Amino acid sequence: MSVTTTSQPGSYHHGNLRVALIDAGVELAREGGPDAVVLREASRRAGVSHNAAYRHFADRDELLAAVSATAMRELADRMAAGVARIPGEYGDPAAARRRLGAIGTAYLEFARAEPGLFATAFALPQQHAYGAPDDGTGPDRTPLGQLRTALDELADAGVLGRQRRDGIEYPIWSAVHGLAVLTGPGPLRDVPEATRHHLEELTLSFIGESLT
Repeated sequence: MSVTTTSQPGSYHHGNLRVALIDAGVELAREGGPDAVVLREASRRAGVSHNAAYRHFADRDELLAAVSATAMRELADRMAAGVARIPGEYGDPAAARRRLGAIGTAYLEFARAEPGLFATAFALPQQHAYGAPDDGTGPDRTPLGQLRTALDELADAGVLGRQRRDGIEYPIWSAVHGLAVLTGPGPLRDVPEATRHHLEELTLSFIGESLT
C-alpha cells in the first residue's frame, strides 16, 4: 500500500492546489525524509510558482506539518488493515493477541518499506493529538490509539491484568519504535535481512509474553 495521491506532478485541478502541494511534499518525504520537504521544490513539482504556494502554506513548516499528518495517517491505515485481517470475535484471547501482533508487524513493515515517510510522520512531535479520546476508532485514529484499543481488548479478554493496563502502551510503543529506529537509520541498519526479521520476531514475542 502507498500513500494515495490525487494529482500528477505538474498539474492539478482548479481549487486543489493545496492537495497537489501536499502530494508533492509526500513524494519528497518518501525520497528524502522530512528535510527534503521544501516548499519551493513542492511548488515546482506541482507546476506552480513559489508565490502561488504561499496562498495555501505560510511557510515550509506548515507544509511539513501537513505532510507529517498524511504520513501518520498512512501508518494508521496500514495498522488498521493488518488488524482487519485477523479473524475472531472481540474478546477472544487468541485473536486479541494476534491483533496486537498485527499492529506491531504493520508498524515495523511501514518503517522498513517507507523510511522517509516514517521519519516524517514523527518529525513534528506536537503535530498529532496523541491524547484524543476516540483516536483508536474515529476517522482520525492514530497508531497509538489503535495500540490502546488492542490493549483494551486484551484486558477485556483477561490476558492483561487491569492493574497493569494503565500506561502500558508507552513501553510497548517504545520497544517497537526503538527497534524500527535501530534497524532503520540506527546502528543495526546493516544487519542481514534474516537477522532483522529475527529481531522483530523476538521483540514482538517479548511484548506478548510480558503481558501475562
